[in-house]
Amino acid sequence: MDERQLIYDWNDSSTRPGGFDWTRARVVLNDETLRDGLQSPSVTDPSLDVKKRLLHLMADLGIGAADIGLPGAGPRVVDTVRALAIEIRDQKLPIAPNCAARTVVNDIEPIVRVSQEVGIEIEAATFIGSSPIRQYAEDWTLDRILKSTEEAVTYAVSHGLPVMYVTEDTTRARPETVKALYGAAIDCGARRICLADTVGHATPDGVKALVQFVKDEIVGDQPVKVDWHGHRDRGMGLINCLAAIEAGVDRVHATALGVGERVGNAEMDLLLVNLKLLGTHQHDIRKLPEYCRLVAEAVGVPIPVNYPVVGTDAFRTGTGVHAAAIIKAKKKGHAWLADRVYSSVPAEEFGFEQRIEISPVSGLSNVKYWLEAHGYDPEDADACRALFEAAKQTDRVLSDEECHRLLRAPRPPAWR
Repeated sequence: MDERQLIYDWNDSSTRPGGFDWTRARVVLNDETLRDGLQSPSVTDPSLDVKKRLLHLMADLGIGAADIGLPGAGPRVVDTVRALAIEIRDQKLPIAPNCAARTVVNDIEPIVRVSQEVGIEIEAATFIGSSPIRQYAEDWTLDRILKSTEEAVTYAVSHGLPVMYVTEDTTRARPETVKALYGAAIDCGARRICLADTVGHATPDGVKALVQFVKDEIVGDQPVKVDWHGHRDRGMGLINCLAAIEAGVDRVHATALGVGERVGNAEMDLLLVNLKLLGTHQHDIRKLPEYCRLVAEAVGVPIPVNYPVVGTDAFRTGTGVHAAAIIKAKKKGHAWLADRVYSSVPAEEFGFEQRIEISPVSGLSNVKYWLEAHGYDPEDADACRALFEAAKQTDRVLSDEECHRLLRAPRPPAWR
């Protein structure tokens, strides 16, 4: 049988009127782990060696751009940005670096300096608040924001930096304000603009409406790229990235494991998984587990056991019905089927495997599978009974060590 006939995919909209063909989508990924990710109040700033290793992993995963810091924060960050820029240059990493900066000349000047010293292009991601609530809190007028925008973008462009102009809180800004700010930045030479869902306010429909407005009313036929940068305060960071791609943005931002300010940003790892499964991302992403583990260990944010794909429970089951289906698929000698019958994410594609364990909700199929997988006779009735009855008396999954110990223990005479 053709494997494709075993799964009917309602996600495939390419054949429906007006449907989106993900296999034709082309989007660049911008990794914010080393800047926005480190703004989380709970993380530890990783060592320079770890940051360099992360750049290499980003390149291996097909991530095309990375924010390497906010040098306006002080000399220590300037030194780090310089070292990372040198790593990109010397190792010829296929990553376009950018640096965040407030829309003030003092923040942009160190980016100019590092770019000139290292001899590579570093994009200045100049950001400024745009929503009415932010303007009210800051006592800003639109005229003041426009003046800061024009001065900062003009300075960056005149010193040879490409500029990505970012309006913070774009998803809560008025259309006329968005149009005025982006228009001014483009007039001053910005060739990339970024729409920011700074507080995770947007819904997918809101994302599409905003992107469409910007593309139709501001960008038009000008040679200006559009980025999407989203947070997950309402749990929609990832789906909003996908909505932005459907709406036609050129680049989306995310962080490893979603680390970042407050509850964090869209998750780069899950974005990669989804784009890979949708047929958009063509790179091999088998190093995704290493990328996630390195970030988790370096910043001190443990990966939850139930985190998709890289969490320890992602491909584990102790449930009898689930395990039985996987085991039946394996008995057909069909690894492809076994990897998908109870999983929408094929474990093997991401360097993992399905794991069947023994728990209070297990059936005999779990027990027999475990016995065979660990070198025991799966038809040994006494062994099956020992593990099955122990499982029914416990309140959790039995560890491998516990199972081995139960099988080594003397068995009651009635079992013989």
